[in-house]
Amino acid sequence: MSWVLDPRRCCTTFFAGHVMARASRGTALERIRLLAAVLLFSTTAVRGWPRQNNPVTADHSHHWVGTWASAPQPGDEATSPPAPGFADSTIRQIVHVSVGGKLIRVRFSNAFGNVPLNIPSAHVALAAGGSAIKPASDRALTFHGASFVTIPPGALIYSDPLPFELAPLSDLAVTIYLAGVPQKITAHPGARGTSYLQAGDLVSVGEMPTASPVDHWYFLNGVDVLAKNSVAAVVALGDSITDGRGSVTNGNGRWPDYLARRLQADKRTRNVAVLNEGIGGNRLLHDGLGPNVLARLDRDVLAQSGVRWLIVLVGINDLGTRKVAGQRNEEPANPAEIIAAYEQIILRAHAHNIRVYGATMLACQGSNYFSADLEADRQAINRWIRTSGNFDALIDLDAATRDPGQPTRLSERADSGDHLHPGDQGYRAIADAINLQFFDQ
Repeated sequence: MSWVLDPRRCCTTFFAGHVMARASRGTALERIRLLAAVLLFSTTAVRGWPRQNNPVTADHSHHWVGTWASAPQPGDEATSPPAPGFADSTIRQIVHVSVGGKLIRVRFSNAFGNVPLNIPSAHVALAAGGSAIKPASDRALTFHGASFVTIPPGALIYSDPLPFELAPLSDLAVTIYLAGVPQKITAHPGARGTSYLQAGDLVSVGEMPTASPVDHWYFLNGVDVLAKNSVAAVVALGDSITDGRGSVTNGNGRWPDYLARRLQADKRTRNVAVLNEGIGGNRLLHDGLGPNVLARLDRDVLAQSGVRWLIVLVGINDLGTRKVAGQRNEEPANPAEIIAAYEQIILRAHAHNIRVYGATMLACQGSNYFSADLEADRQAINRWIRTSGNFDALIDLDAATRDPGQPTRLSERADSGDHLHPGDQGYRAIADAINLQFFDQ
């Protein structure tokens, strides 16, 4: 990791030590004069030397809040970058934030790397469509005052705070130059947004017209803003339904996106950020395309900045993959185990003063998951979510998206066509079913 030593601070320490040694041998008057010299030199040094980091004062009326996040996953062959690859290349990634701010920091992750990740330079700018940025907004990120950073295997790191005018619901371009990356990369396959990869160090270029497009995020893990204490975040924890499977690429049509727009449209809830921690294929009890929910809860929920609420919509993959449990060398999940996992999530979130809202599982008849046994178990789990009182509140997404005439199916309006994932209208219906009074402060 790259650390910067402040030479003025070192000089001050050396000078002070030298003077104090002399003072111990002098008269009382000499000691007073020498101590005054130390104070004068120290004050001048601190005022005259530019600070390496943007200062965040110890103001208890403000705190850091996540405005955007994604859940890290181990890369695989499907998420391998297109040509020219990562060696000596620049990747520009576009993210759609929820709340705004004037001071930001960006988080990068090497969670699944087998060796350190080196980022020689990183910039942020307001996105202008496609690979273009607004050049006047381009700013370099620093890491403890340095322009480069090394992230150890399994770790993440925040940039220094950066003054930056970030509006609510705006698009931020994060551009990083990579000299080389671990063989095992950290990615988010279900970005539903296009990133741009091009050879060379191009972190400040206004546009990358010859870049290779790729609909994944790499190494980029979160964006925080410094905000008043009244601003807080809700985490959407789930699987591909939360990750936005079936929504239009670059359309910001995931249900957490629709929820963020609803929250911003209501003056009572404009101080609520939304963090999407969905992973396609995710399960509560077994790993899938990413770590299981119980394994990633600390990193993807509890460690996020400024979280006050959690929405849990996960479990259908635990039921739907039971058909192939033997092939995966797994014990098939049952309702009691799924409910126990919910209870663990609630217990751990409550320990961090996070309110937990339980969302019922959506109908899925017509999909390759469906069976009479699955439906019976889905109904049993949904009944527990509705009636147990363990969750702090209920979000009945089953009722909001099912076909009234055939309640084991998604409604035609909500269905993306695969009878498992909602489409854009279905994701809007999910967001509309969430009571904004849950977040009214």
